[in-house]
Amino acid sequence: MLVMMSAAIAPGLALLSYFYLKDQYETEPISVVVKTFLFGVFLVLPIMFIQYVLETEQILNTDLANAFLWAALLEEFFKWFILIYVIYQHVAFDEPYDGIVYGAAVSLGFATMENILYLLANGVEHAFIRAVLPVSSHALFGVIMGYYLGRAKFSSSNNRFYLLLALIIPISLHGVYDYILVSQKFWIYFIMPFMIYLWWLGMKKVKKARILSDFHAEKLSRKQFISK
Repeated sequence: MLVMMSAAIAPGLALLSYFYLKDQYETEPISVVVKTFLFGVFLVLPIMFIQYVLETEQILNTDLANAFLWAALLEEFFKWFILIYVIYQHVAFDEPYDGIVYGAAVSLGFATMENILYLLANGVEHAFIRAVLPVSSHALFGVIMGYYLGRAKFSSSNNRFYLLLALIIPISLHGVYDYILVSQKFWIYFIMPFMIYLWWLGMKKVKKARILSDFHAEKLSRKQFISK
């Protein structure tokens, strides 16, 4: 049991630590990051219940609907909702890169709880592929969501546009990811190139967010200098 729990939890914590330590300005309060992570954990059971009901009732039971609506839309919407109403106005969210930390935290909370339940049901032998695919993909969906939330909060214009992108782009990417898994017999040949693209895109957003945080820090420094 200890080995299984360690295998289930370790990938999420490792990825969260990676994105957390890339924050160059005023590292986020651990308590707020943990709170966000736990919100992601608590999302799993209600979402699983909704998905079970939809599957049982055979509502739009197609590969496309299962991938883009019942998985991607449900999961990414609730993560986005938590970030908007719990974190977006929080005093700790004080620079563009912070969106990436909190986006990764809520997504990895969700992925970690999902991983625990999956490994309990199917065995620890699936731990490696779960770490490489579902846990990593959730982390990257969260990174991309958080990037656009950071853009929205600290942009002088187009705030609503960036908030919309923070929802639409992760849903689209998540939908493609799930559709590959449920519709392709030889899914491994499609999912690995997609994961490479997802990592490239996620790291590109990390780099851009750090640049935006640099500009934000310079702007604050100039304001403080002028006010003296």
